[in-house]
Amino acid sequence: MELTPLGPSIGVQVGDVTPADLVDPDVAGQLLEALEQHGVLAFRGLDIDDDAQVAFTRMLGEPEILPMRTGDHPEIFVVSLDPEKALSAEYLKGTFFWHIDGATDDIPTKATMLHALGVAQDGGGTEFCNTYASWDALPDDDKAALRDVRVVHSFEAAQRLTNPNPTQEQVDYWRTRPPKEQPLAWTHESGRTSLVLGATVDHIVGMDPDEGRALIDRLEAWATDARFVYRHEWQVGDLVIWDNRGTMHRALPYTADSERLMHRTTLVGDEAFA
Repeated sequence: MELTPLGPSIGVQVGDVTPADLVDPDVAGQLLEALEQHGVLAFRGLDIDDDAQVAFTRMLGEPEILPMRTGDHPEIFVVSLDPEKALSAEYLKGTFFWHIDGATDDIPTKATMLHALGVAQDGGGTEFCNTYASWDALPDDDKAALRDVRVVHSFEAAQRLTNPNPTQEQVDYWRTRPPKEQPLAWTHESGRTSLVLGATVDHIVGMDPDEGRALIDRLEAWATDARFVYRHEWQVGDLVIWDNRGTMHRALPYTADSERLMHRTTLVGDEAFA
């Protein structure tokens, strides 16, 4: 296979791979290694069907099984802002902000895969930033100061970004998912360290709220600097996989009446926040 760099510190385009190759254990093993190293793998115009996407997902790990089936595959989550196409259309507006999937869980999602069935004519790209590289590039003084910092993440914090004036009923629903305290600097089993940031950040433990917010904003601006970012401009048939443990991502805004339609599969996490 061919791996062509896409960003200064994140992402490769995978070439010379066919849909049939994706269920070859040797190829899957090589792709997992590339995912760990590069954070994002992009396959242009692969144009696989749902059966092939689920089979490929299973080659890479354990797929998440969704409680609400919308088609023949309970592993597939439909991504669209059109409520006629996606059950979670309103919730997906929150994906316009940088985030890590599963930041309010003990074990975050391992990786996520998106297949483009339709694309927006305006907007709708997806951006990824390398949270390993952004940690590595921090000055040593910052690293020393941040290593033991703890941050509270909550579903409510993310939802308030798109709905700043909720009803009490909405707040009560958001709070059915309890907040979770996580490390700001996550040292992985591999020995690598990444920043744990994103839309779910509520506050820093033991720090004045305004000071804590200023610090979080500074670190997010650092982590999403152009040198750590790859933007994928979608074409129909594209398949993109990202390592959710070492990246943040966001969708660029698009309208509900656009043709953007994605099928998503996710890999169940296998490493707890430390």
